[in-house]
Amino acid sequence: MTAVDLAGRVPARPRHVVRTALAVAGLVAFTVATCLPAIGGVELDLGSIARYWRNGADKLAELAQPNLAFAPRTVAPMLETLQMALVGAAVAALLSVPLTLWAARATNPSTPARVAVRTVVNVVRAVPDLVYATVLVAMVGVGALPGVLTLVLFDVGIVVKLVSEAIDSSDHGYMEAGRAAGGTQTQINRVTALPQVAPLFANQWLYVLELNVRISAILGIVGAGGIGRLLDERRAFYAYGDVSVVILEILVVVVVIEVLSNLLRRRLV
Repeated sequence: MTAVDLAGRVPARPRHVVRTALAVAGLVAFTVATCLPAIGGVELDLGSIARYWRNGADKLAELAQPNLAFAPRTVAPMLETLQMALVGAAVAALLSVPLTLWAARATNPSTPARVAVRTVVNVVRAVPDLVYATVLVAMVGVGALPGVLTLVLFDVGIVVKLVSEAIDSSDHGYMEAGRAAGGTQTQINRVTALPQVAPLFANQWLYVLELNVRISAILGIVGAGGIGRLLDERRAFYAYGDVSVVILEILVVVVVIEVLSNLLRRRLV
């Protein structure tokens, strides 16, 4: 059968021009409505961009002139940030394995226990990381400890959520053999489930390690240690040349970690 015959037999793709136009119009109208203070929307003063653009241009010009002599002072805080990111990811990796297996339906048939674990994880995920850092700094003091604890909570919430949902959406025929052999749920999880989901765990652990470096730089602004404290200090003194060096260093470290994690991911996943 020729291509011409196939073209004659295949029906034309239906077009929903009116429906698409209405959807786009509704989205635009809703967006505009959210920017109208008269009806409770967000007040966006776009005119301030035109009035104060010179301030932004001046700051960008200062950031474009990094003070490279300041770079040696950033080494120790950056190492602290990397240590926080690694320790947070490692502790979260240990905690996420049992919590994930308890949160997934296939690996935890007990509905009350599963709902309880998922509720706790959802509550943990609902609180922003800066809120955790601010509270923990007030509780345990300024330094790396509140930053590490914040990263652990942040990472556990992400890993448990994503991996447990991936387990629930997968086929679990391999677990039937364990049940047929009379194995307990714990034995089935250890022998059959964990080897199957290990690549998922590895992928998410590498992902949160990447996130930790970015987040650690922000957590330091509220006193949770790392390069963020130095960044906030230099910004407070309007030393934008030093701030530029810190930003460039964070960018380089994040890119290097992402490249390394992608290489590891190809080998492990």
